[in-house]
Amino acid sequence: MKTKIKQVTIVKQGSSLLIEKPFAYVLKSKLRGELCDNCFRRRKLLKCSGCQYVYYCNRECQKESWDDHRQECSNLRRVSPRIVPDAARLMARIILKLQRGGDLEKSYYMETSFRKFKDLMSHYSDIKQDQKRMEHFTSLCGVLIDFIGENNLPNSAELMGIYGRLCVNGFNILDPEMLSIGTGIYLACSVIDHSCDPTAVAVFEGTTIHIRALKVMPTLDWKKVFISYIDLLNFPKDRQAELQATYYFLCDCRPCNNIKEIESLSLLLCPNQDCGAGIPVRQQDVGDLFQPCSCCGAHVKLDTYKEYLEVEEFTKHQLQNMKDIAYLDVCKVCLKKQQGLFHPLDLLHVKVLDLAFESSIELGQWEQANEYGQELVAGYQRHYKEFHPLLGIHYLKLGKINLYLKKLKEALSMLKNAEKIIRVTHGETHTLYKDQLMSLVRQIQGEMSIT
Repeated sequence: MKTKIKQVTIVKQGSSLLIEKPFAYVLKSKLRGELCDNCFRRRKLLKCSGCQYVYYCNRECQKESWDDHRQECSNLRRVSPRIVPDAARLMARIILKLQRGGDLEKSYYMETSFRKFKDLMSHYSDIKQDQKRMEHFTSLCGVLIDFIGENNLPNSAELMGIYGRLCVNGFNILDPEMLSIGTGIYLACSVIDHSCDPTAVAVFEGTTIHIRALKVMPTLDWKKVFISYIDLLNFPKDRQAELQATYYFLCDCRPCNNIKEIESLSLLLCPNQDCGAGIPVRQQDVGDLFQPCSCCGAHVKLDTYKEYLEVEEFTKHQLQNMKDIAYLDVCKVCLKKQQGLFHPLDLLHVKVLDLAFESSIELGQWEQANEYGQELVAGYQRHYKEFHPLLGIHYLKLGKINLYLKKLKEALSMLKNAEKIIRVTHGETHTLYKDQLMSLVRQIQGEMSIT
């Protein structure tokens, strides 16, 4: 497999460590007809004349995809109008690719080090003990028998091994705004472990994955290169639960184990209005003495502490209800209850602000979105750290919003902040940087020079 490897002695921030094409991948079925099935780009699309199911932007993309699509084309036509689940379609592609020699395919992450599909961890024993995964696997087997035929399926042990490798090693392929648009298996990149304090980041250009350094490293040691498998805007216990349920391991990184860091995620606003500091909310009985503010020494009343806990519980409940779709009015209720009680960097406050910001954008309430977005910056910096693609993209969104509101100076400031981050996380050749971000910078600079 064609993989670009950057051989360096000192790894600089923003260095490209690995660029890899997927071993197998699928577009999310709900985006069928919106994005090209081959390159995942949003263009004018043409439907495959064979299956009438997949769409391509041109004949070149159709030809590139033919090795994967040849065998599934007639199968998709046969089961139409049923929609094949994404996981079943990806498993079918992997099975058929392995049959035509894909098991010999190598993907290099060093000049002499590579991975084949069989090298990926399957967590076979964990999968067998996982009731939800086994129910999912059983349902997929039924779909696969109907989709590609029982004769094309390997024995049950091999099939479960393929399923396990897909579950544990699959990457969500993300669009420029870090939203999932598909799933892919990347052999070389599977060597990279997780940390909630990552040293690198995975971003995508179409279906190609780019691993880029977030921190300076004395040398390229893949045992010390970490990316985050999950969203970091969460409490450690929730991150651990997600990692255990999805990948069958627990994280032992500093943010998951440092007591002070964990305590600082829940912050009461100091009752002294002239202070504004945050007071960590320790998990204790309400009858215990609450620690005074470390900045001004002000004490929190027991009733205030109880009120915080009530609003905290209310907020968690509403966030759970908004897991699939956010409602701006619900976000506003949460924020009103938190006002004067939650510190601006409190994690639950930031999570609600995040939803309120996105909901305002969806509703086209640009002034409101700008207000929420500005307030959200400090929370993103605290919980995502200084260099994270989501912080860079957030600045980019704020730049676009301020441009729409004709606030050119503010828009340019936001885009300059975005540029510092995205140059590191994506690189100057990425379309997000050169075609979107810098194009907007030039547009605003041009408008400002005229005025």
